[in-house]
Amino acid sequence: MPHTKNTTNKGNNMNPEFWQERWQNKRIGFNQPEVNPLLIKYFSTLDLLASSRVFVPLCGKSIDMLWLIDQGYDVVGIELVESAVQEFFIEQGISYTIKAHSENSNIKCYQGQLLSQTIELWVADIFTLGADNIGHVDAVYDRAALIAMPPELRPQYSQQVIDLSQNSPQLLLTLNYDQNERAGPPFSITHEQIQQYYSAHYQINKLEGKASVLNAAPEMAVKEYIWLLSQ
Repeated sequence: MPHTKNTTNKGNNMNPEFWQERWQNKRIGFNQPEVNPLLIKYFSTLDLLASSRVFVPLCGKSIDMLWLIDQGYDVVGIELVESAVQEFFIEQGISYTIKAHSENSNIKCYQGQLLSQTIELWVADIFTLGADNIGHVDAVYDRAALIAMPPELRPQYSQQVIDLSQNSPQLLLTLNYDQNERAGPPFSITHEQIQQYYSAHYQINKLEGKASVLNAAPEMAVKEYIWLLSQ
């Protein structure tokens, strides 16, 4: 989850402590118990070669990463909350080593291997890392990162992911609902905002929009969209 400035959005304090508390208190409805069906349905649109490396920003302990590994891809992720990364490796029974950042002792990289694929999960504020840290990636899978960012940070976040991935294609999932009915996160993203954040770098293709449910507000009308951002 993101490291952000001390910003308040309708009562939600969007800072590191906010996300640390969410994980500590197990208020992690964004962590889904099943692989996202839109990932399964549309990942092939990225047209990746076998053993390509996929970047998952704000990855938490998402089992979507396991699905990517099962398909033969290496995974690199970034997550602010260290306990989420630890839980991923422990719950999946993956042995790991920890590599310290050469310049910042607060940044770590958990490294493991499953099947013949490698997985590296950085414990860091996503804005503190560079492309030289995470290494080459072939694609980005953003399921719960952009929608976790408040509006004022989304332009900076989207540019950071573009820089980290060196403009690699992205599979992006967003939600759309009446933001007046519920404060985020997750935040509602409009089609116009997608254009604002990404059109200077990508061709934007809306693949599908379908009815969805927010765990915290199941009665609300919500649509989930999946986008292909490509050259």
